[in-house]
Amino acid sequence: MAGLEGQKAPAFTLAGSDGKQHSLAEYAGKNVILWFYPKDDTPG
Repeated sequence: MAGLEGQKAPAFTLAGSDGKQHSLAEYAGKNVILWFYPKDDTPG
């Protein structure tokens, strides 16, 4: 699979650990790092 670094992310909204909904649009104009991992509790 080719890397996706530098490409624009699609619009999305997720629930935060603070119980609020957060959308990518809230961070427009700011640097954002999205970190995805395959599964909780995996080594590495």
